[in-house]
Formats: sequence, C-alpha cells, structure tokens
Amino acid sequence: MKLSIDTLSKYTAYFTALILVLLVTLIIYDATARYLFSSGSTALQELEWHFYDVIILLSIAFTLKHNAHVRVDIFYDKFSPKIQAFINIFSVLFFILPLSALIIYIGIGFVELSFLQSEASSDPGGLTHRWIVKSLMPLAFFFLALEALSFLIKEIKKWRVL
Repeated sequence: MKLSIDTLSKYTAYFTALILVLLVTLIIYDATARYLFSSGSTALQELEWHFYDVIILLSIAFTLKHNAHVRVDIFYDKFSPKIQAFINIFSVLFFILPLSALIIYIGIGFVELSFLQSEASSDPGGLTHRWIVKSLMPLAFFFLALEALSFLIKEIKKWRVL
C-alpha cells in the first residue's frame, strides 16, 4: 500500500482528534474528582499537558496542508495568484524547511539526553519517561517538513501554470 504525505497527514489528524477527545474526557474527570471529591492526581494533570503537546505539535503539518497557518493576509490576499504561489515557494524554501531541519537536529539530541538521563517529572507522583513527550518535537517538525515538501511541489506546479 502506497502511503502518501497527504494520507500520513490525514491519519495524524485523526490521531490528534482522538487525543483531543481523550483530553476533554480527562479534564472532565480531573475537575470532577478535584471539586466534588477533593482528590486529584499530579500524574493526570501532567498527562493533560502532554495531551496538549500532542495536539499542538501534531497539528502543525495539518494546518499547513489546509492553508490555515499564520500569515499577514491583509497583504497576501491582494496579491495575484502567481505572486502568492511565489511567496509560498519562498516561505517553504527559506523558512519552513530550514527551521524544521534545525528543530529536528537539535530536538533529537534533546530527546536522547532526556532518555539517557531517565528524565521524569520533578513533582511527587508525576509522570516518568519524559523523553516520550519530548520526542514529539522532532517528530512534529519531520511531519511539517514532509508536508512542506508536498506543499512546495503543489505551489511550483501552480506557479508554472499561472
């Protein structure tokens, strides 16, 4: 089975949506336990933060795919489609791909150090294996780089036609 970048992005978005449902469920449970039963868990609160990390980081590529990323639209919208495509090509080549490469390069060492040190939460009752959530940073930017390459190819084709 051939797995395209767009398919990978779609399934990553499905996974992120599932994590969002789990996060909402966890928040409801945590708030109910805390305010009605005066009990709480540091590990559950940290798990909420980790779920936020998953949602935000794994949504970056999907946001680019759907052209929902941050940009100065008051100027961009007034440009011709050919200039818009050129801006998109320039942005991918000189901003998204270099930044992604830098974060992947630095992030891998960051994750490796966390793994080697068996980094865990400093809070009593907190989560262990912090390297797992830290590994989302280089993974998310790897997905972003893949999506940026797909976006780049589409924008080059668009620019040539216009």
